[in-house]
Amino acid sequence: MQNSFSSLIVIGAAALALSPNLSAQVVTHVQLLEKNGPGGPAPRRDLYGAWAGPIGAKRGEEPSFTPAGLARFKLNIPGTFSTDSNDPYLKCDPWGFPRNLLQESKGLAFSQMPDRISMVSQYDRIGRIVWMDGRELPKNVGAKGGPKSRWYGYSVGHWDGDYTLVVNTNGLDVRSWLDQAGHPHSADMRVEERYTRVSYNVLETTVTVDDPKFYTKPFVLLTNTYRWIPSQFPAFGTVGEFDEQFCVPSDMDEYNKIMLGSAGEDQAEK
Repeated sequence: MQNSFSSLIVIGAAALALSPNLSAQVVTHVQLLEKNGPGGPAPRRDLYGAWAGPIGAKRGEEPSFTPAGLARFKLNIPGTFSTDSNDPYLKCDPWGFPRNLLQESKGLAFSQMPDRISMVSQYDRIGRIVWMDGRELPKNVGAKGGPKSRWYGYSVGHWDGDYTLVVNTNGLDVRSWLDQAGHPHSADMRVEERYTRVSYNVLETTVTVDDPKFYTKPFVLLTNTYRWIPSQFPAFGTVGEFDEQFCVPSDMDEYNKIMLGSAGEDQAEK
């Protein structure tokens, strides 16, 4: 991370960069935003603007593996300080989706157009397009003549009533993990996001994974709540904007040298 890696290395707590826990900075700004209250009724079919959070993020139930899913799960080796870990993030590979909503998810921004909605995550400035023009998800991703799989897949959306945006995504690159624990997914995975604007200032989200090849039934990966950021609110050190944070390969190399080296020394002492 361009800003946070250097400071975390200095204090020797770089593991926080890979944790789903909120940073103190995010907590502080969310607490300030909570003072704004609900802010009145939610506008109809409108998620415009930037949202800070998550607040009260909750993991869903532990998923039940199929034999194929369990076999794949056993190949993934998580561990922030483990020299054996094969977490793609330790090489600065993209988070992928939906992991980007679970880790370093400090904020989201929405921009709505007549035929699509653009979603931007604060971390790595990840941009996704959600098509709202009635098209279907591609059915032949990865097949000959079809579109290739992508870290953030292909997304289509629709409104369920006036206040809930439903987004469905497929075509996701199998190299990504669902979470820090290393839960895998197959090429058949589909993900549903539901964004419900319960009031002007409050957005509730639910992410559900459906991957019959790796899991016995669909499961809720996470639920989050976000707070709307007014355009003049000084969030993340700026006014109405997100801080700039990236996984920078050169920083990650330094992180691995320092933190993984420290882990090796700890093991030697034992």
